Amino acid sequence: MNPAQETARWYVAESSAGDAARSVRLGCITAPTRRLALRWLRRQARRFADALDPDPYASWVPGRALHPVTGGPGLVGCAPPTGGGRHPVTAARHPSAGARPDAPAELRAWADSFREHDYALLRLADGLPYEFVARDALAWYGLVVRPLGR
Repeated sequence: MNPAQETARWYVAESSAGDAARSVRLGCITAPTRRLALRWLRRQARRFADALDPDPYASWVPGRALHPVTGGPGLVGCAPPTGGGRHPVTAARHPSAGARPDAPAELRAWADSFREHDYALLRLADGLPYEFVARDALAWYGLVVRPLGR
């Protein structure tokens, strides 16, 4: 048997959200490669972030419908990877912002983090799942990708 065929594997990527009472599946895709599955999750993360906290200057937002808020939490960076199946990227915030969770900022940081994607690709190459969860005061948003069994 060809070694490339032996290691061929499909991946499922899922997005979901919820609160303390319920959870909702927001989307799912089956992809032939881990990179395609992860690419879909990155688009989902950006879509969620834009829906939760749209850019006031985006072309689809009507004029004067939104305005920038000063003094909000500023994203400083991402935490290094930790072990285990769950691997949340924790956004470090400016001290003046307090410890308010900011799910849109965490989703954007995750979508733009090459370090996180390399970590996810390595986990998937080892046959392990990868999960990212962003939280805010009232809800959570989860992104999961896992290899499918043969």
